[in-house]
Order: sequence, then structure tokens, then C-alpha cells
Amino acid sequence: MIGRIRGELIDKQPPFLLVDVQGVGYEIEAPASTLASCPAIGEQITLHTHLIVREDAQILCGFISEQERQLFRYLIKVNSVGAKLALGILSGMSAESFVRCVHEKDTAGLTRLPGVGKKTAERLIIEMRDRLKDMSINAVNLKDSASRHNGRFDNNAMQDAISGLVSLGYKPQEASRLLQHVDLNGLNSESMIKSALKVAATAG
Repeated sequence: MIGRIRGELIDKQPPFLLVDVQGVGYEIEAPASTLASCPAIGEQITLHTHLIVREDAQILCGFISEQERQLFRYLIKVNSVGAKLALGILSGMSAESFVRCVHEKDTAGLTRLPGVGKKTAERLIIEMRDRLKDMSINAVNLKDSASRHNGRFDNNAMQDAISGLVSLGYKPQEASRLLQHVDLNGLNSESMIKSALKVAATAG
């Protein structure tokens, strides 16, 4: 099991990061929250990782904090929730928001996530409730960890920006993907939305 990677960030092609560790390039799939908190290309990065081994592939997932990886590991234990959906959940909602939805039994909030219908939302609440008893504290630690790593990155502003883009007609997954191409350092939610729309216009 590869549990931690530290090396030079040499490429970022969402949802993938390429990290050079003593001459070996590790391709790592990461959620939007981690991608947004990454340093600039050429700088050092440390990621907490989870290796998924399948018959047809080996997938290395990376997270900016231990708490985020812990939540991912909890998610993939839920019936019918695989790695792809778990990463989508972490991309469409901050860990602290997800924990809050589970604790408050907010199925409506969870169904706004890409790939999560009402039945899946109800299953997440039932199966994650006991596992997340202590995550109300850890979720705050996750946010603090991301802030320490990035300096000026505001995770709440990113979630507000995603909500704003959704209100403009984008799907949560599309909104997250647009923000992955934006340097979020020091931006408020309004500036993030404007930058994301510029990315969309350029891509179109």
C-alpha cells in the first residue's frame, strides 16, 4: 500500500496530478478540493494516498489531508459507492459540509451532488452516521489543514462558488471541473465564479 507521497508537482491535468518522487512519476487522481489546494507546478507537495487495485487497473488517489482520505475510505465502504462516486462527492462538497449533511439528515443537500440520488443519499446518511461521530471535529481540522497548506485558500468560498455556478445552470460536477482550472488563492466566491466563467468561455 502506498500511503503517502512527497515530491515535486510536475503537472496538473484535472482530475490528475503528476508527482515526481526521485525520478519516478506518480499519476494521482484527486478531488477538486485537493486540486484547488495544490502548490504551483515545480513546488513540493505532500499527499495522503489510497491505492485501489483492480483486475484491469491500479488507481492511486491522493488527498491534501489525512481527514479527507479518511472520509474517502469511509465513503467507499458504503454499499454501491465506488471510488469514482466518492471522489465526485469530495469534489462537489467540502468534507465539513458533507459531515454536516449526514449529521442533520439533509438528503436534499446530498442529492445536489453528482451521481447521488435520493436512495443513495439515504444510504449515505444511514451507513455514515456512526462512522462520522467524531468527524464534526475532524472536518474543521481538514479545513484548517487546507488553509495551512495553501495559505490563502478559502474552502467555504469555493463551495459558495460551486453553488453560484449551479444556480447559473451548471451541474455540480461541471462547476467543480471549471474551478479546478482556476487559481483560487486569495479569491472570494464572486471572483472564483467570474474566473470559472472565463474558463468556460475559453473552452467553448
